[in-house]
Amino acid sequence: MRIYFIGSHSTGKTTMARFVSKKYGLPMISEVARGVLAELETPFEKLRADIDMVNLYQRRVFERQIQVEKNFTSGFVSDRAFDNLAYTAEHATILADLMNTKEFREYMEWVKGGVVFYLRPHIRLMANDGVRETADWEGIIRIDGMIKLLLEQFRIKYLPIQSLSMQERVKAVEFVLGPPESLKKNIGKGR
Repeated sequence: MRIYFIGSHSTGKTTMARFVSKKYGLPMISEVARGVLAELETPFEKLRADIDMVNLYQRRVFERQIQVEKNFTSGFVSDRAFDNLAYTAEHATILADLMNTKEFREYMEWVKGGVVFYLRPHIRLMANDGVRETADWEGIIRIDGMIKLLLEQFRIKYLPIQSLSMQERVKAVEFVLGPPESLKKNIGKGR
């Protein structure tokens, strides 16, 4: 089973993915963007000043997400999917190039076969961590809107999670996934 937590930055995606990984015994794909940034050896602040570097970074993040997911044959939980395409639209010049590829179309179909939780932003969740996009409420809302547009445009089924409460988030996820024993039986059966 492939489980995705998607949304803009500062929505708790990684926290929720860690919870699911631990509770359901699934390997976790986390922070692909951080790994690519480290490989480029460029501080985040300087990255945005060089459009060629931004384009390279966004392309690599998207390609790496696909590559890492394909390495797991029996399921995983990820703290993102195509999320970086929203950041590509916001900061780079290659969105059309990425979206007009066979790999993009195949990946969107692949994500459709997973379970998608769409974490909505809340102003009280805003946080700067020095690596990601600066926590700016207007920017968070723009990214959130672009992610929703992609979900709808590609008819990807998702469960929106708007609650700020971790307990309520956990209850929503457990309701969808069921008990850990039943999920473990379904691992490797696609969705």
